[in-house]
Amino acid sequence: MLNNKENLRPLDFKDFPGQEKIKERLKIFLSASKKRGESLDHCLFSGPPGLGKTTLAQIIAHHQGVGFRATTGPAIRRKGDLAALITTIQKGTVLFIDEIHRLLKDVEEYLYTAMEDFYIDVMTGEGLGAKSVRFKLPPFTLIGATTRIGLLNAPFRDRFGIVERLSYYDEESLKMIIKRSSLFLKVNIDEAGALEIAKRSRGTPRVANRLLKRIRDYMEVKNHKTLNQKLVSDGLSQLGIDEKGLTYMDKKILQLMQREFNSGPVGIDALASSLNEDTGTIEDVYEPFLVQQGFIQRSPKGRILTPEGKSYIKN
Repeated sequence: MLNNKENLRPLDFKDFPGQEKIKERLKIFLSASKKRGESLDHCLFSGPPGLGKTTLAQIIAHHQGVGFRATTGPAIRRKGDLAALITTIQKGTVLFIDEIHRLLKDVEEYLYTAMEDFYIDVMTGEGLGAKSVRFKLPPFTLIGATTRIGLLNAPFRDRFGIVERLSYYDEESLKMIIKRSSLFLKVNIDEAGALEIAKRSRGTPRVANRLLKRIRDYMEVKNHKTLNQKLVSDGLSQLGIDEKGLTYMDKKILQLMQREFNSGPVGIDALASSLNEDTGTIEDVYEPFLVQQGFIQRSPKGRILTPEGKSYIKN
């Protein structure tokens, strides 16, 4: 089954708050393809981690009543891995590839004919006896998810008929997600408690659900029956998460930019080196939220600490 109480993923659009414009467009595309008796066109979902790219792919499969196969870009190391996967799918299957920007170039190009004409050429035998056998594929929907769409080659990116970028969620949508998740986790939480978690969830459902689970632990140890605003606030403060959802690392980035680099501009490599952190982690996990909050600004010369960022550090 796609859905379970551990991952809390919904299987229907009505249980997926937020991303309203994207959902409306997908509903139209799904209805039209279903009316024609065709598979949905290939989709590419981009955006920061934890915003629901995988969940949307599962909802699409459930809506179409078809199979769902999932893998990741790094897991497909050669064309043979892809051939073994793609030749076993059934008609209409949704094939989901997370971190699709990490596919190797030859594997990526191997997908071209599969996406456009639904066939792949498989090499059999070795040496002089080797020959290419064309393998016909049933119509399927490839859904790729990426946090870094700019790393995809243009010819590959252009083969996706539906391209959507997911954005951060507002507090009301996150509150609805938290309330729904609390039912699955059997946690009593009031409106103020759910809103407090939403405010500190960095606009991200995955973070909201993670914080809910950690505050549930806090509630059980403290022998409380209901998660209220004070209990949530106290628990999240102990976890080092402030009122805006910033963590120790977020604050360290801002403080370092001001102290070591005179508020910038500073290149991502220099910043990563000073933090002893991977550049990809900074770009994918920390920076998008800091930019969205207005604390950091990107420029051609590097990252700049904004007046809002400076003010936040002082406070």
